[in-house]
Amino acid sequence: MAREDAAPAEGGVLADTLAQARMRNFVGREEELDLFRGALAGGPGAPLVIVVHGPGGIGKSALLQRFAAEAGTAGRRVVTIDACTIEPSPSAFEEAAAEVFTAERPVLLVDSFERYRDMEDWLRDRFLPRLPTGVLVVFAGRLPPAPLWKADLGWSEVLRVLPLKELGPGESAALLATQGADPALHAELLAFAAGNPLALRLAAEVAAHDNDANVVWTPSRTVVEQLLSHVVGDLPSPAHRRALEVCGHALDTTEDLLRAVLPGEDAAELFAWLRQLCFVRSGRFGVYPLDVIRDSLDSDFRWRDPEQYKTMHRTVRRHLVERIHNAPEKEALRATGAYNYIVSRAEWTRKFHGSREESGAYEEPSRPEDADELVAMARSVEGEESARIVAFWLERQPEAFRVHRRYSSGELLGFMAWLRIDALDDEMREADPVVVEAWQCVSAEAPLRQGEHLGVARFMIHPATHHRPSRSWDLVHIRIIFELLRANNCAWSCVVTPRPDFWEPLMTYMDHFRPSGAATDADLGHGLFCHDWRAVRVEEWAEGIDARLLSGPPGRPADEPSTRFRALSRAESDAAVRDALRSWLDPDGLADNPLLRCRLVEAHDADHPVDALREVIGKAIQRLDANPRTRHLHAVLTMTFQSPSTQEAVARRLNMAFSTYRRHLARAVDDVRDRVWQWETQGRVPD
Repeated sequence: MAREDAAPAEGGVLADTLAQARMRNFVGREEELDLFRGALAGGPGAPLVIVVHGPGGIGKSALLQRFAAEAGTAGRRVVTIDACTIEPSPSAFEEAAAEVFTAERPVLLVDSFERYRDMEDWLRDRFLPRLPTGVLVVFAGRLPPAPLWKADLGWSEVLRVLPLKELGPGESAALLATQGADPALHAELLAFAAGNPLALRLAAEVAAHDNDANVVWTPSRTVVEQLLSHVVGDLPSPAHRRALEVCGHALDTTEDLLRAVLPGEDAAELFAWLRQLCFVRSGRFGVYPLDVIRDSLDSDFRWRDPEQYKTMHRTVRRHLVERIHNAPEKEALRATGAYNYIVSRAEWTRKFHGSREESGAYEEPSRPEDADELVAMARSVEGEESARIVAFWLERQPEAFRVHRRYSSGELLGFMAWLRIDALDDEMREADPVVVEAWQCVSAEAPLRQGEHLGVARFMIHPATHHRPSRSWDLVHIRIIFELLRANNCAWSCVVTPRPDFWEPLMTYMDHFRPSGAATDADLGHGLFCHDWRAVRVEEWAEGIDARLLSGPPGRPADEPSTRFRALSRAESDAAVRDALRSWLDPDGLADNPLLRCRLVEAHDADHPVDALREVIGKAIQRLDANPRTRHLHAVLTMTFQSPSTQEAVARRLNMAFSTYRRHLARAVDDVRDRVWQWETQGRVPD
């Protein structure tokens, strides 16, 4: 839609044309305009002083210009003061505002009021009380008035404070229309600007010159730089810049997060500085910037210094993972949401998450009285077979179910289940073919060992947004990550998801692959995505996500990751330890031992795999010597396998009956096998 350029009215001046253009292009702010019109009319309860405040670019100056036009139409004399052009002193302000003492019922409009912060007491206590009756005053600035205004019983009756918020979706679209923005780009422009008028105008202007229909619009560096320059401006120090970069990246910023990311800096002082910034809000869990400023800060930092960006991200991520591991479940779940947020900062991942315009949702454990409604919901969305399977798991694992409710009303939006499967029985096999398929797929790749389990994200049923990203689906993602990071002895995870082709890029990003031979349920459209946590452990998994954060969307379907690691069964591990002991003096015999392909050996610090294997088993052997109760077994084992002597010769050297020697040797080998298995399943060799 092209914009019609206005021509100056014949006989008029440029100011008239500018005023007309401002009226045409002004959108929204109906609540603020109604308040101002009521103040112009006067009457009981009408404010005499109005303070409008909000961050840069939110439209304060445009609103003052509209107030001036409204006052002029009402026949009121308008006196305007821009603090950017007037010296911030009482004498200069008195001179600029002198006309309000002589004009009849004037309106005084003061822009950039934050520059008068140091003389706010003088304005409140000395200047304003001397104004004639009938004067209406409007201050507009980035900061709210000092608390003393409201503490004064007199001012609390005649003062109105208006925090200026972002434009709503309809108002934002109307503003884009006045700027001539292509309607086909509105969705991308609205998603970026998040209702900030300056961001909308900057984005619309750039988009008008970049109309390649084959490219998804993203904010240019020019838009980001201009927005940050206008809203953020200069910063006090490098430490303040780093604190703001953390605030732009994390979901919520707290003092303890700043201490973790910026050791050696004064976290309390930096947090106090953040919370007083006009574009930073305080929430239940910390401070956070306005959406458009947050996104601009983060994209600018990532573009400007990719290596430092990754370093900061990793530190934030490790801080959150520590909280997830160690905090009580409710706090840990909140930390998981923050973790999911930072690993979703890549632009391409946004299509997999709910919109900011959606109402919020929360998760809670399902209650027994929810069961019938969950079964009915499954029936309405996926049919009778799905309802039957939901009913089965509600009876077998009711603790696995989480329901999602709307914050405002408590309305049930949907549910999911995280099933823990350590073995399949006949009832499971008959009840749920999808879980059976998941079990068969992972068993074919690397079977579970004793004490391990398979975690399955199942159902994920949301009638209003089924198969589509939403705020309630975001809760599903958070729950899955929570279970993965908090799990003990989870060998495999499987995500059973509808629309697998749609979700595949995100699953690849999260290092979950489609196992070979897995089918997709033709009726329900379900697909499987799996991860072997013994092959790629949590820390390595998280590092992989960090590495992919800057690389863009995956360019290929998710396949099984190539890995040389193998999760051995207990029997295989025991046999491999016995073979390693027998081949102790033969490097070629150790070269093909199955333990070489285990993470236990690979993670050990050695220059060569065979050397690493020797060190791991050597440590297990040394534990025999360290314990007085098994010290005699140490000599039996080392003399048997670390010397070329026969067993009979070793028994004679130890002065033991051969039967006693064989019994001690069996005990020694069993002890080493037990210890190696314990270390393998725990994922580390003690120092």
